[in-house]
Amino acid sequence: FPMAATDPQVLALAAQITESREQDIPLLLLKLKGILSSPSLGCEESNKIKQDMYDYGLTQYCLLVLKQDHSQLHGAWATAAQLAEILSHCCVGLEVKEDPEEFYKKFLPSAIDSLLVLGKRLQARFIRAIKEKEKQDFLHWFQIVTDAICWLFSGHIQLAACVLQNDRFLQLLITDDVETAIITMSVLHNILRINSSVLLQVEEETLHSVLDELVYKLSSTTNPAVGSAATKLLLLVAKFCKQLVQLFTARYKGLKGLLSKQWTGKGFDREVNQLLDLLYLEQSSGKGGMQKQHQAACLIQAAWRGFQTRKRLKKLPQAVITLQRSFRAKREQELQHLTKQKEDEDLKLQMQLQRQRAMRLFHERQLALLEVVHASQVNKYMQEMEEKSALTIQRFWRGYRARRIFHQQKQSLKEHKAAIIIQRAACKFLEKRRRRRPLSPWKEPKGLTDEQRLALQQKVDDYIKLHPASQMSEETSKELHIQAQAKLAQFLLRSRLDQRAAQRREALLAQVNTDVELLMNAPGLAETTEKDLGAFMSRSIPVATKARQTHNAMLKYTRWPWWKKLGDELMEDDVIPDDAINTELETLFIGGRK
Repeated sequence: FPMAATDPQVLALAAQITESREQDIPLLLLKLKGILSSPSLGCEESNKIKQDMYDYGLTQYCLLVLKQDHSQLHGAWATAAQLAEILSHCCVGLEVKEDPEEFYKKFLPSAIDSLLVLGKRLQARFIRAIKEKEKQDFLHWFQIVTDAICWLFSGHIQLAACVLQNDRFLQLLITDDVETAIITMSVLHNILRINSSVLLQVEEETLHSVLDELVYKLSSTTNPAVGSAATKLLLLVAKFCKQLVQLFTARYKGLKGLLSKQWTGKGFDREVNQLLDLLYLEQSSGKGGMQKQHQAACLIQAAWRGFQTRKRLKKLPQAVITLQRSFRAKREQELQHLTKQKEDEDLKLQMQLQRQRAMRLFHERQLALLEVVHASQVNKYMQEMEEKSALTIQRFWRGYRARRIFHQQKQSLKEHKAAIIIQRAACKFLEKRRRRRPLSPWKEPKGLTDEQRLALQQKVDDYIKLHPASQMSEETSKELHIQAQAKLAQFLLRSRLDQRAAQRREALLAQVNTDVELLMNAPGLAETTEKDLGAFMSRSIPVATKARQTHNAMLKYTRWPWWKKLGDELMEDDVIPDDAINTELETLFIGGRK
């Protein structure tokens, strides 16, 4: 930072901005207006303060704040409009000696673009506003921003072309709103007043767009203020740029009739008459030139037609050859088509003759068979032949239909089987993951806030008021309590007895099942040994037998080859399939009571 002869107010403000939060910077930058508008400053002191502001980055801060969302600033659009005014005053009169290209080629065009963006947003909100107070505020801020733009390019004339070439300025001009359109046309008037040749410096498309919009406003509105502003701008353009008068007469042929019929007697007849005089003067002086141009055009057209004729005559032999080649090719194609058509007709005729010959042979064969068969058996034979023929036709039709349906459903069957396999694998995977998933930690229920508790208490009180409880005496309550206790004791006693009876029934059923299984598997009386008698005398032998069978089944399962276990790769390692073990534990009974 430069330290020699720096204004103390600028230095203090720069230090304060450096140490402040980002949301407080716009309000601090508003203090620059008071520094710049100090009455004790002269011209040189003011320029020196502007140089200090630029060197310390305060001007750059203003530009950065204008590029942010203006609705989030303190003071919103009012702050943004004041910062736009401060930015324009800081730039006018400032001469940067160190790195001037950065200031003139980048900083100033960026400032113009930011101001035009701000103006476009203010215009949009002014159009959408409903309340009259809001519309007046947005219009006032829009006026401040446009004044800042005018002040900025009045101090730097090269910015006039930058403003005119910016797309957002054309968007500001293309509007149906009267107030903002008049203000935007006043900005264009200031541009032409400051730099009259700016329209010749911009691109032709931009120039045509601006002039088209001015002429459109004259033809589409009846507001005298808009018509006066547009007419004055066209007159200013015609006075400063003589070359554009020709463009008026050539591009807008109905402009003279529009001015004389629609805008005469609206309060600005002097400007209308001056513009009409310029247009009529250009038209009268351009008649001789138009005649010369017509003759030159005829000469050019004659030369061009002669050139085209000579060129066509040179290409005539080649064109004849091409025409003959295409004719021969087309004739050959027609001959091939006739030959193919004739062959198709011959084939169709041969097929018809063969079909007639086959039918004749079939009828002759039938007549020969009728001569051999007895007269009493003819009807029976004909019925059998019809049934046999019908069966043959039906068999061929069913085969054809089945093959067609199979080919149609082959892909869908394949997709159905693939979907079943994928679903089965996915279900097994999800079941396995569900088994391994840890239990979710306990979450304490969310408590009620004071407002929710009061609302709930209010609902309870309202419900009690709407549904009051019936009054009961103390003696009736005690008697009812004693009856409830007695019935509860009876129910508990009865349920305990029922539970014991059910347990005993289950034990007896298990014992009966065990005995029945032993009797079913027992050998005959002739083959009975003492070892078999021990199975009926001891209750531990059936249990040991069933445990041995289960153990053998588990060993057999573990010794299976890998291809027998393909369907169980998604199961747990310690889970044995039920069909492999097949233990019927409900048939076991261990001595004693449950």
